[in-house]
Amino acid sequence: MYNPQLDTFLCVVESGSFNKASEKLYISPPAVIKQINLLEENLNLQLFVRTHRGLKLTKAGESLYQDAKYIIQYCKDSVTRARNAMQESGNVIRIGTSPMTPAQVLVDLWPQVQNFCPNIKFQLIPFDNTPENAREILANLGQNIDVVAGIFDETMLNLRKCAGLEISREPICVAVSIHHRLAAKTSLTVQDLYGERLMLMRRDWSHYVDLLRDDIWKNHPQIQIVDFDFYDVNAFNQCENNNCVLMAVENWRYVHPLLKILPVDWGYTIPFGLLHAPEPSPLVKLFLEAVEKATAVC
Repeated sequence: MYNPQLDTFLCVVESGSFNKASEKLYISPPAVIKQINLLEENLNLQLFVRTHRGLKLTKAGESLYQDAKYIIQYCKDSVTRARNAMQESGNVIRIGTSPMTPAQVLVDLWPQVQNFCPNIKFQLIPFDNTPENAREILANLGQNIDVVAGIFDETMLNLRKCAGLEISREPICVAVSIHHRLAAKTSLTVQDLYGERLMLMRRDWSHYVDLLRDDIWKNHPQIQIVDFDFYDVNAFNQCENNNCVLMAVENWRYVHPLLKILPVDWGYTIPFGLLHAPEPSPLVKLFLEAVEKATAVC
C-alpha cells in the first residue's frame, strides 16, 4: 500500500548509518544504499547528505521522515480496519499472503468472483514466508487460512499435504538485479544466460523446474546452475547481492525493489493457482467454483 523503500529509509534514519540499517534489515549495506538511491531517484529528492562523519538528513529528508512514519502507520491501521470489517461477516474467505504468495490475482478476479458469489467477502492474512510457516500453513489450510495463491505441482501438493486449483500456466522467467548487464533487455534468449549463474530450486521440488534443469544440463552447459532450498526474500537478496540470475514468475515482480523479472524464450511454464485443503469447507468449495467460473470468463 506504500513504497516499501520507505521502511528502509526509516531504518537508515533511526540507525544512523547504512551499515547499522543493513544489520537490522538482514541485507547487505550496498543493497540498503541502492534502495535509498532508488527512492531518491523516484522522488527526485536528495534525502541525505553523505559526509565522512556519517549521514545527515536534508530538509526534504526531515520532512519525509515525519510524513513516512504517519503514512506507514496509517496504512497498517487501514489494513486492520479492513480486517475487522471483513470479520463482521460470516461468509469470509481468509486468503494468506506473503511476498512469495501475493494475493493480487484474487484481488483482480474479485469483481468476477462476486458475480457468482455476491455474499462472499475476503480477508487478507499476511504471514512470514519461512520454511516452518509454509509447512504448517499449507498442511492446515482451512483452520486459520483458507487459500494461498502460488505456483505448484503434484510433487509440491503431496509434500505439503494440500490440494490445488490451477488458474493459469505461468511462463518460467528469471529475475536479475536492476544493475545486471541483462536488465537493459525486455526479454531474453537462452543464449543470453550463457556465462551466468542461474539459481534453481533443488531437484524434486517441482517436476516442471526439473524439466528445465535437465534441458539446461544437456543442451546449455554454458549456464551454471546454483541450487537453493527455499523461495523467500533471502533468495531474492542473494540474487541481487551476488549478481546471479534467479528463476521466477511474473507474479513476483513486486517482491524485491532492486530486481527486474524478464521472460526467457525457453518455453517452460509452471502451474499457478490456489492452494486449499484436500477437503475444503462448503464455503471454500463454493468460492473455488466461483474462481473457476471467473477465470473461464476472463
